[in-house]
Amino acid sequence: MSMSEPVLSVSDALSFINQTLEIAYPSLTIVGELANFKVSKDRWVYADLKDESAKMRLFGTVYQLPGPIEDGMMMEITGEPRLHPQFGFSFQIRSMRPVGEGTIKKASMLLRAKLEKEGLFSSERKRPIPYPPERVALITADSSAAYADFMKIAHTRWPKLAIDVHNTAVQGQDAVSELVTAIEKVNKMSVQPDVIVLVRGGGSSDDLSAYSSEQVVRAIAASRVPTLVAIGHETDESLAELTSDMRASTPSNAAELLVPDLVNEWQTIEQYKKLFERIIEDELMSRKEELSVLRGDLREYAEKHIIDERLYLEKSISRLDSYHPKHVLKRGYALVRKDGELLKGKVEKNDNIEIELQHVIINTVVHATRKK
Repeated sequence: MSMSEPVLSVSDALSFINQTLEIAYPSLTIVGELANFKVSKDRWVYADLKDESAKMRLFGTVYQLPGPIEDGMMMEITGEPRLHPQFGFSFQIRSMRPVGEGTIKKASMLLRAKLEKEGLFSSERKRPIPYPPERVALITADSSAAYADFMKIAHTRWPKLAIDVHNTAVQGQDAVSELVTAIEKVNKMSVQPDVIVLVRGGGSSDDLSAYSSEQVVRAIAASRVPTLVAIGHETDESLAELTSDMRASTPSNAAELLVPDLVNEWQTIEQYKKLFERIIEDELMSRKEELSVLRGDLREYAEKHIIDERLYLEKSISRLDSYHPKHVLKRGYALVRKDGELLKGKVEKNDNIEIELQHVIINTVVHATRKK
């Protein structure tokens, strides 16, 4: 042994090696087949990652799991190589996701069964989305075709729509964490939008895997703001679509479902305007006809009433006329006055009285009176 070589304790040697690994390999992403997978105490994850000629020990927590997984799945794992003082070398998991069409499909099926059992896809959980919304939180890659399609259709159809864009990765190892962070950020806003919209274009199962990860699906399910998910593929459904309150076939279709077409709305308003004008015109014409009939009925009633009143008046005049004193005199009666007043009381001897007959007035003096 050279005298210049340092002699280290086991602990110091491990610390030195870990420092070297940390500097040389702060992070590695490895693809391999999962084997000997197990979870201890509902928290700690132990497994092997292997290929045809080698295997590596894995260590992590359940919080890094993308969802239900099992042996035989191909996984892409990002983490750090480390030497543990007691358990030797292991690869400490920072994130992991299934890769390969078969593995992704199997992982999605396992997670789908688990979440379906929990009721996350139930129609009773679906909430209505305001139509049209005033403000939208759009979560996507702002350099993507999906972003461009959504923005173009939304602003063409409904220019007043306010869109807050949250730029995220839509595939790759950072997609899951960025999507979850964006959803949570929107939910923490003091003034929340009417709806969260997640869009991306089509792609392979590997490209779309973030939208079937348990973290993203649970973030959508937990969102207090209603959600709309539009993934531009035509075959397999992503679990994010099944969990969301509304789904669309493409980003363009999402914009069409969210807002009406302003041009069509104006045309509809004009049609209703013409319809209402016609209804009002017809109603006015009908009212005029009714008024004309009522006017004729009123005139007829008034004329009949006037005739009836005139006849009644004539009869009353005739009756009053029959009671006139002159008509009484014609029947042989006389009017007796004393001092110019009709005599109604008693008369005394020597009173001067006036007796009016039909054709003559007699002035005389009372010579005697007697009781009847």
